[in-house]
Amino acid sequence: MAENPLMAKIFVGTSGYSYADWVGPFYPAGTAEKDFLGFYASQFSFVELNFSYYSMPSPPLIDRLAEKTGSDFVFAVKAHRSLTHEVTDGFERDLGAFREGVKPLAERGKLAAVLVQFPYSFHYNDQNRRRLDRLTRGLSGLPAAVEFRNAEWAQERVIEGLRERGAAFVNVDQPELPKLLKPGSLVTADHGYIRFHGRNKKNWWTGDNVSRYDYLYGEEELTGWIERIRSMLSLVRVLLITFNNHARGQAVQNARRLKELLAAEKIDFF
Repeated sequence: MAENPLMAKIFVGTSGYSYADWVGPFYPAGTAEKDFLGFYASQFSFVELNFSYYSMPSPPLIDRLAEKTGSDFVFAVKAHRSLTHEVTDGFERDLGAFREGVKPLAERGKLAAVLVQFPYSFHYNDQNRRRLDRLTRGLSGLPAAVEFRNAEWAQERVIEGLRERGAAFVNVDQPELPKLLKPGSLVTADHGYIRFHGRNKKNWWTGDNVSRYDYLYGEEELTGWIERIRSMLSLVRVLLITFNNHARGQAVQNARRLKELLAAEKIDFF
């Protein structure tokens, strides 16, 4: 594959890997769940861990996952919900537990990002600005990446704040609906981030975590991102690209196709 002249490392992968409905479309028939990650790592070099949103990651578990992947494989770990959605008086304790949980990846050089994903209900106001400041400062020393779902946050004051803290702004592809962020190529740190959620307008507000992201990107929709990707490469050390449209292995299909399109443009990736 052609060398990337801009020297940024591009990692393309999916949001999560442990889906039963990927057996057949992606995993060979009969593949046991315990073998999913090993097979996944033979096809991709990057994955987002989603379980860490629901269950606080523990060092032994994270260490076992790291052992199942090669030296060039990297992870993004989604921040636990107690840090983004259900904040309580135990915030400092939870933050400490999360940092300890991802420590094995950081020590191995396999932690590409901590994904801080806020819900649409996270509005731009003084209280939430303080929460954002507290969390990004609390993740100092780790490669934080912040995803907003509400377009209220797309303003220069926020962007400059992320730059000051070395946190990446997560660019998203999602349905064109009022008050949702539009696609972009914003860079606020030396690591860039793009997440593809699908463009399922019908189920976005009413669907669950499967039907909301049930979408297969077409060729033109993917090629439309090539120039945005190229524009980010000169500004970052690492660019992470992930597909969250996981129903029936559609994320895998689109991730593979994007890698083919990048190769055709002589843009190298891992």
